[in-house]
Amino acid sequence: MTTVVLLEGRSDVAAVRAVARTSGLADDACRLVDMGGVTGIRRHLEVLDAEPGVRVLGMCDAGEVAVVVRALGVRGAVDLPAHGFTVCDTDLEDELIRALGPERVVDVLDRLGLTHRLAVLQNQPAWRGRPLPEQLHRFAGTTSGRKELLAGALAAELTVAEVPAPLRALVTWIADDRVAPA
Repeated sequence: MTTVVLLEGRSDVAAVRAVARTSGLADDACRLVDMGGVTGIRRHLEVLDAEPGVRVLGMCDAGEVAVVVRALGVRGAVDLPAHGFTVCDTDLEDELIRALGPERVVDVLDRLGLTHRLAVLQNQPAWRGRPLPEQLHRFAGTTSGRKELLAGALAAELTVAEVPAPLRALVTWIADDRVAPA
């Protein structure tokens, strides 16, 4: 059986890949699919429905639950885990920042050589004085490719015990041979 994981974007793919590696899964344990946004989920599901022996899993942000619920034809968010989908509280970046804590995120930025760029954002009037987690969340999405870079780096920094619940559930399901994740 092939496991396909539908993810909103490249940053989600980078994070799931990093957590899967930390959890000891081989790179070929599943096929991670960047949907280029959650609105394409119905099309991806239709294509995958035509493939025999495919188990579909996925992860979405809290704000995108309605789109996934409609595409899967389920009653609501509470039904998503039974269909192999996890939901990030707010979004993946928020989950990673909370799991590591802002100080460790800044340490990762320092290792990546990005702290001076964070300081530029922090000195902008709109962001000056805002809580560090909000600044970090905004910083992740300000430059093309940064969200993907940071998602992978932050996820790789997590210990197995620190992995946020949505990512932990998804990786557990990937490792599980059962057809249904529930």
